[in-house]
Amino acid sequence: MASLKRTALYPVYAEYGAKLVNFGGWEMPVQFDSILKEHEAVRRAAGLFDVSHMGELEVVGRKARSFLQSMVTNDLSKLVPGRAAYSPMLYEHGGTVDDLLVYCLTDERYLLVVNAANIDKDYAWLAEHANGHAVSVTDRSDEWALLALQGPRAAAILERLTSVSLAAVRPYRFVLDEVDGVQALVSRTGYTGEDGFEIYVPAESAPALWRRLLAAGAADGLVPCGLGARDTLRLEAALPLYGHELDTDITPLEAGLHRFVKFDKGDFIGRSSLITQQETGPARELVGLRLLHRGVPRAGQAIVSLSHGSIAREGECIGKVTSGTHSPTLHQGIALALVRAGCVRVGSQVGIDIRGRAAVAEVVEIPFYRRARSV
Repeated sequence: MASLKRTALYPVYAEYGAKLVNFGGWEMPVQFDSILKEHEAVRRAAGLFDVSHMGELEVVGRKARSFLQSMVTNDLSKLVPGRAAYSPMLYEHGGTVDDLLVYCLTDERYLLVVNAANIDKDYAWLAEHANGHAVSVTDRSDEWALLALQGPRAAAILERLTSVSLAAVRPYRFVLDEVDGVQALVSRTGYTGEDGFEIYVPAESAPALWRRLLAAGAADGLVPCGLGARDTLRLEAALPLYGHELDTDITPLEAGLHRFVKFDKGDFIGRSSLITQQETGPARELVGLRLLHRGVPRAGQAIVSLSHGSIAREGECIGKVTSGTHSPTLHQGIALALVRAGCVRVGSQVGIDIRGRAAVAEVVEIPFYRRARSV
């Protein structure tokens, strides 16, 4: 794996027994203990993830806000320093370039956190369209490390290493302050369906902070977690993964992300295509499925119609699984699937082609899991 990229936390992996895999060109821990134990720790206590492979792009300039308004689907007009927003970013045809977080550092300086596999593509896309907007786009990815502290005990653990009043840091808010003596951006965001924080620090400071956080949270049940648990957690929460629920040929309307598309904010790349799609109705829709018997659905498996009352013929392929797993929380197979619009509804049954067998699944509301809100 010598040719693979490594995060600043690579040197600590062996100390915690990490099992490493090639993840999109990065040598990353898929697990430290078992995926099941790590998943359950995040749901019940807390888990610490290295997600430093994510990219950080800085957009600076007098017209930075208006430029970003033209590039993403969400409305950034109400962003003030200390607030963040999630948004897809589109091609003209409505397909998705990426989905990202936008942090407002100042009125003229923004930090975009993008998916690891899309760093170069996103940078090129933004830089191409920045001409004439009096802004600069800079890739800061190598300068940052990103630790995600997630779970119901996350705030209590983090409070031991910072003077920040975490109760005042609401979801999609952030502060610039010290954590264990290191200057950090502390954001109440995450990708697990639980309360938690994402902590951005200079890359060279990450190993020491990783160790300190795990020591500070040991009595609370904090454990290091890999990408395996991150995926089962995000899937239970029905959070989209680029390359699965979103892609160059999947629009945010098809992916069920209507609330992040603000047509009334003004023009943005892909707006006219989405308006047409909204007027005619998306040809596909994202649905949740739970297996009624044993089995594990996986991405790419075909979905076939089983309902006599469906507009599709029985046995006809109506879509495919975009993400699937065995849910540790629900103790059953679950999946997100992109299917032909209007073919199914909540309560319908479909077949998932698992190794040539049509495993019966029920269409259910998503997310599959929703935590009790306490903040």
